[in-house]
Amino acid sequence: MEKLDYEVKDGVALITLNDPPANTYSYEMMQELDRAILDARMDEAAQVIVITGKGEKFFCAGADIQMLANVTPTYKYYFCLHANETLNRLEQTPKIVIAAINGHCVGGGLEVAMAADIRIARRGAGKMGLPEVSLGVLPGTGGTQRLVRIVGKSKAIELMATGQLFDFERGLELGIVNQIFEAERFAELVHEYARQFTQPNKAAHAVGRIKRAVQTGSEIPFESALALERELQQQLFQSEDAKEGLDAYVNKRKPEFKGR
Repeated sequence: MEKLDYEVKDGVALITLNDPPANTYSYEMMQELDRAILDARMDEAAQVIVITGKGEKFFCAGADIQMLANVTPTYKYYFCLHANETLNRLEQTPKIVIAAINGHCVGGGLEVAMAADIRIARRGAGKMGLPEVSLGVLPGTGGTQRLVRIVGKSKAIELMATGQLFDFERGLELGIVNQIFEAERFAELVHEYARQFTQPNKAAHAVGRIKRAVQTGSEIPFESALALERELQQQLFQSEDAKEGLDAYVNKRKPEFKGR
């Protein structure tokens, strides 16, 4: 049985975690997610990636705890290692990734969402948080490192050490959530939001290189980050979209980007 659905429409690749009732992830789901990320990365028709959960109750409740409870510590370690590699691939994919949080987003589910670039939540649809401490473990799929980069050290420690769950409005205050959309048209609104990053509305290569400059530059020394920025800018100066954007500005018309 497939653990996720994948489709591309209007330049948006939609990845839907599909393992009811809570869309928990297993090794098999991570394998499928790996393939879907690579498919979206290599597909020229996919300029933005949206990841969401099946149904309206859960985005993702994290790893399958029943499965983890019945395997060896060595298996647990390699499972977390593989999941980390998958989420790193999602984070480093040179296309904007949007987590459409349609329901509860806890534990490993929030770790998946934090590997996205932008997080959009469905109003009143659930809670979020990293409660792994209640299981005697820590958020081991990049959670400790991504959360601290979003909310800072003191708040990250407090949130994870208490294991508290909170609503999406609190997530917005903390900077974990970027925006909250109304529940009734959530999927439609997310799709419309994602479309703004696709051609001809935006130069897809420029969007991807903005992402790379931020994701990579924030993890290296400042001078090296500036050098990376200059290199990426030089690549864009040579693109057809840059020529189109500059010409459209000079001639006071709307640009028509083609992703070249």
